Amino acid sequence: MFIDKVSITVKAGDGGDGAVSFRREKYVPNGGPNGGDGGKGGDIILKVKDNISTLLDFRFQKHFRAENGHKGDINNMAGKKGKDLIIFVPRGTLVRDEKSGKVIKDMYAPDEEFILLKGGNGGKGNQHFASSRRQTPRFSQSGQRVSEHNIILELKTIADVGLVGYPNVGKSTLLGAITEAKPKIANYHFTTLSPNLGVLRQYDKTCVIADIPGLIEGASEGVGLGHQFLRHIERTRLIVHIVDISGIESRDPKQDFVTINKELNDFSKVLAGLPQIVVLNKADLLPPESKNIEEFKTFLKKQKGYENAPVYVISANQRKGVEALISAIFEKLETLPKPKPIQSEEFEFDKPDTSSVEVTKLDDGVFEVTGGKITELLRKTNFDEDDSLAYFQKRLRDDGIIAKLREIGLKDKDTVVVGDIEFEYTE
Repeated sequence: MFIDKVSITVKAGDGGDGAVSFRREKYVPNGGPNGGDGGKGGDIILKVKDNISTLLDFRFQKHFRAENGHKGDINNMAGKKGKDLIIFVPRGTLVRDEKSGKVIKDMYAPDEEFILLKGGNGGKGNQHFASSRRQTPRFSQSGQRVSEHNIILELKTIADVGLVGYPNVGKSTLLGAITEAKPKIANYHFTTLSPNLGVLRQYDKTCVIADIPGLIEGASEGVGLGHQFLRHIERTRLIVHIVDISGIESRDPKQDFVTINKELNDFSKVLAGLPQIVVLNKADLLPPESKNIEEFKTFLKKQKGYENAPVYVISANQRKGVEALISAIFEKLETLPKPKPIQSEEFEFDKPDTSSVEVTKLDDGVFEVTGGKITELLRKTNFDEDDSLAYFQKRLRDDGIIAKLREIGLKDKDTVVVGDIEFEYTE
């Protein structure tokens, strides 16, 4: 089964908590704090793996979590860092934020690595909170907690040339004839249920060709298979448009050409503007008296934008005319600019807010403090320890939070709500 678009949930590791510990040595009666810092949480890393070509593995596993950092230890020993989680994706995978739709990264280069989410920082041990006035701090800092996020992985095949055309016009047959690919071939519609890739070689030159599943009228609006796979020719530099010139499918080759180009244009103006080489396939099935080829060439010269498109008459089944086509493909590619990865947008997952403070009067005698600075302060506080509570109260005064509360009416014996904590203010 070919899977080329999935939604997954990712979460980096939380930071480990700092430790509370004191030296306990026989000849050191006044041993100080020696609680170590917590370890950093593991990162979520995306890495390109060239031997996978679909997102099938993500159909069965959709939740990915890196290891949390370990808690700090005694003797100033830091906790172990959480193990990073590497997620392997095919080359050409586009990474989007599900909520905003923004492009986070285009995994374009071979063996490319990208840190998608960074693990939380470890909390500080009590060794960091000692001072001349507080020589035995009995509190430490909690590790930084990180949120999980939903992202979209969308595979966009990386190929120099895209083969397009109606179903059963011979795209798979041509791909097999000019490359080492071995696509499934049969005489029925929609044989190709996923993009087939082949490497085309001529002397010391190579290029990648993608056989895109057959388009039909309405494909750009989701009819048939075409809409699902049109994204796989968005990266191509050259389109080889194959037309069944024999007409054995009871279709008009000229109308087929018009219909396919309309679908390309409706899906993407960029695709419609790519240079095309027109291939008239199944010429071996034409009777000697047929005028299909001449009529098509005359028709093509009247099509705006395609009047100068080169035309090659071939029989992919009998491999006639394919060498000239191969040469034409390489000659055209040499004149076209190299493709570039899709540019990512300015994006950052939940940039931590550690500075904002908002004070609000909820009711007579009741006030609330919110904001990033207070959230960070709560993370550093252990309310079960007197020293930690004293540190918390000192920060409220030193950071000007109490002064802001007094400006909006805080008085002695009033209640202050901070997160899940309520306390009575005393002047």
